[in-house]
Amino acid sequence: MAENTPDVMLRPRQGIFKWADATARPHQTTFGWITFAARIILGGAVLVSGLLKIGDLVSSLVQGRAANSEAVLSVQAYQLHFLPNWIITTVGVALPIIEILLGLAIVIGLWTRWTGALGGLMMLAFIIVIGSVWARGLRISCGCFGAGGNLSLDQQPMYWLDELRDVGLLICGVWIFLFPKSPLSIDGWIAGPTTEIEE
Repeated sequence: MAENTPDVMLRPRQGIFKWADATARPHQTTFGWITFAARIILGGAVLVSGLLKIGDLVSSLVQGRAANSEAVLSVQAYQLHFLPNWIITTVGVALPIIEILLGLAIVIGLWTRWTGALGGLMMLAFIIVIGSVWARGLRISCGCFGAGGNLSLDQQPMYWLDELRDVGLLICGVWIFLFPKSPLSIDGWIAGPTTEIEE
């Protein structure tokens, strides 16, 4: 005699944030498209920042004067005297390359949660160092999108605008970390379509 078994009701997957569980189907939800927009904004800003600096850096490396490249001079302008010169030079040389790779990964949606987190941490670091320069009364260009360095007497720093921009980009990074699933991403293409059983 066959045993009577209770009906089993299959429910959709529940995420940590139940109110945002629809991110499991990013192509159908507002959450997914917000993440996509955050990817383009954060990743695009980081990518453009690196691209605007890489030409001078490559030229400087070819000529054997990496320490005098605009990227390195921009980092030196922050006057972080507690760091040795070799670290300042290394950061200046590596930063444009890291920005290009990280920005591209965010834009195309590769390892989205973790590249978004790294992008957010980068913005947090920029917020801190720019705030430090502001508090110390230095007058420099941040060098975020091109050459940085000391400003002339007729130029005024725009630290409040730099900080506001970076806070906005930090928010994008936090959003991407919390809700990484989005349309038009390499991660989504690798994972393939998600099959859900609706209630």
